[in-house]
Amino acid sequence: MSVLFSRECEYALQAAVYLALRPAGELTPIKELTATLDIPYHFLAKILQKLKRKGILFSLKGPTGGFRLADMPEKTTLFQIVEAIDGNDLVTSCIMGFPECSGKNPCAVHEQWMQLRDGVHAMLASKSIAEISKDMHKAVYRELLKK
Repeated sequence: MSVLFSRECEYALQAAVYLALRPAGELTPIKELTATLDIPYHFLAKILQKLKRKGILFSLKGPTGGFRLADMPEKTTLFQIVEAIDGNDLVTSCIMGFPECSGKNPCAVHEQWMQLRDGVHAMLASKSIAEISKDMHKAVYRELLKK
């Protein structure tokens, strides 16, 4: 598990990158996603439904159904997915958990965390799923790039 994101968010990012590499408009069955990405079926189903409710994914039920990105991968940022799953606490909260932490009432690491937090937010907001998917070196994703 990563330091910054929940396991749920990690899986959402992995699934979104996988879907970005599929042919435009093509639906991908959840069983393909779970088998290929090695994510528990019921856990991924809940994650994908959450992304669908947030407008990031489109889905169709039935034997020919599945999931795809609702918009072009170039228009979907990493931050949109992170925010849909984990919220925006990463870019708004005190790293030490103090609710009253602010510029006027800073914790001991407020300034350093604010700089790191702003950098992470800028990177997540500026990187699209399309950009990330093209740079993936993991074998599962590389195979899709060849198609």
